[in-house]
Amino acid sequence: MTHSYTLTETRSFTVTHARYLASKVATDLKRMQRFYSRPSDSLIADFEQELVQFLKAGYLNSVTYGFQRNSSWIRPTLQYTARDLASSFGDDDDPGRVPIGCDIRGASFGSFLTYSNTWYYLTEDEKLRFEAGLPFQRTAGEEPGVSGWFFRDKTYSSGGRAIDRHALRSW
Repeated sequence: MTHSYTLTETRSFTVTHARYLASKVATDLKRMQRFYSRPSDSLIADFEQELVQFLKAGYLNSVTYGFQRNSSWIRPTLQYTARDLASSFGDDDDPGRVPIGCDIRGASFGSFLTYSNTWYYLTEDEKLRFEAGLPFQRTAGEEPGVSGWFFRDKTYSSGGRAIDRHALRSW
């Protein structure tokens, strides 16, 4: 007598998963605020809400939050890259370890977002409808340069998707 078993699992990425991931990014931004007085609480809330919507829809490639001087990102800039997990689980680090003691004199705080390939398959009407529901409107522009290099230091995951965090390191 032989027995055969089949296991099928369906996993859906929900708004709850997206909120969980976005909350970790918001925690990083609150720590940045504690050390460098920026971004503001209202801007952090807007970034978190925007990130939830981009993650849930699958439209995020990467988003960068940090300081710029002379059109280049400087420390303590953080970049987050979205990806699907190849397996059913992944690392889920605690937020934190935002670099402290960086020289931000003469720098401005900013953010830059890039879209996933899925975004480019949308019609213009679909893009406009999605953007209308965001807490603020981003403008098109050139991605700033980098004064150093990005080093992956953390991964946040939930619901079969992950965000890899990259901290900017100086030369």
